[in-house]
Amino acid sequence: MSHTLRSLSRRQAIGSWRLHPGQAMGLRPRRESLLRIYCGRVWVTQGGPYAVVGRESGDHFLSPGDSLRGPAGARLVMEPLVDAGDERPVHFDWSEVAQKEENTRFRKDVVEPAREVGVALGHAGRAVVRVLAGLLGYAEGAIAGQKW
Repeated sequence: MSHTLRSLSRRQAIGSWRLHPGQAMGLRPRRESLLRIYCGRVWVTQGGPYAVVGRESGDHFLSPGDSLRGPAGARLVMEPLVDAGDERPVHFDWSEVAQKEENTRFRKDVVEPAREVGVALGHAGRAVVRVLAGLLGYAEGAIAGQKW
């Protein structure tokens, strides 16, 4: 059986896809992603240069309704599992996993205001130095007998 290998570009990585019998597809997520199978069965081999947690790497056999998370940096190769004479494609979706709400909320409610406080303290520190330099200059002038 002749196999062709297709890789997804960044623009193609989001959305619903079809994979026909006799084809293989390479998937390389830049961010944590999720593979969902809607129709057909697939064989996915997952590996990559990331810390393995549990049974993330190795072979996975997915059927309709199954899903598989692909961590950032993973390498996945997917092929349809078909019965003899079956020419129907596998329907699947490949999309990035949404960031958890608490991470987004933490960043919005804590990290961003803390960054603003840091900038404000920097401005305040520079202003204090300028005021002290001005007072020192004024004091030197007063000691020297200058009239203001």
